Amino acid sequence: MAKSNEIDSPQPHGRFQKFVFIVLIPILFIIVVTLVVLTATGTNVFEKAQSLGISIPFTDDKEPASADTEKENTDALKAVIEDQKAEIAQLSSSLEQKTKEVDGLNASMEQQSSEMEELRQTGDESKRSFKEIISTYEAMSAKNAAPVILNMKDDDAVKILSSIKPATLASILEKMPPADAAKYTGLITAEEGGDR
Repeated sequence: MAKSNEIDSPQPHGRFQKFVFIVLIPILFIIVVTLVVLTATGTNVFEKAQSLGISIPFTDDKEPASADTEKENTDALKAVIEDQKAEIAQLSSSLEQKTKEVDGLNASMEQQSSEMEELRQTGDESKRSFKEIISTYEAMSAKNAAPVILNMKDDDAVKILSSIKPATLASILEKMPPADAAKYTGLITAEEGGDR
């Protein structure tokens, strides 16, 4: 009879058994019911979890990056940085060279501009000087002007004779020998005909 007392008497439940019956089984039941309801509504819980970025521990396919891989990546990035620094240095020197070329061209343009100004001023002075020479010949007596013109080169003489007033020209030609007067008249006519 001792055996029957042991069977009939309730044995104390352990803490683990209480946890399983009170907490674990109801939670598992709720999870299973939720999965069934969501599947019935057409929602794939596993795809939804992946799209939200929830990852289950120890299921990642990715292997943790090793120190060697990280070192290789770092070395590759350092090499890229060095290449870019070299390219920047090359572009800087090229920019400095182009700047020097531009400065040289600007200096050359300024020099040419000043030379052109000097030539223009010289041309103006030459015109003024020629006008003064013409005025001098017009002021001279024909008797004194004729021998001076006869001793000049033909081009210079024609240039002066074609620029003076017709009345003065007539008096100078009167004081020249007829052959020279005819020669200069022909040269003046030819020059005026060529200018037209």
